[in-house]
Amino acid sequence: MPVIALLTAVFVVGFEQIVQWRYGASGVVGLLLLSIGVKAKNPTCSSIGAVVLALTVAGPAL
Repeated sequence: MPVIALLTAVFVVGFEQIVQWRYGASGVVGLLLLSIGVKAKNPTCSSIGAVVLALTVAGPAL
C-alpha cells in the first residue's frame, strides 16, 4: 500500500511540474482549483478551475 501511495504522489508532483513548465502559474492555479473543487464536490470551484485551464491552454486569441 505505501508503494502505491508513493507512486501516486510522484505522478501528481510530476504532472504538476509539467503543467507549470508548459502553462506557467495560471495553469497551476487552474489545476489546483479544479482538483479542490472535485475533491470538495464544489461545482463552482471546479468550474472556475476548468475555465482557467481552458483559457490558459487556448492562449490569446489573435
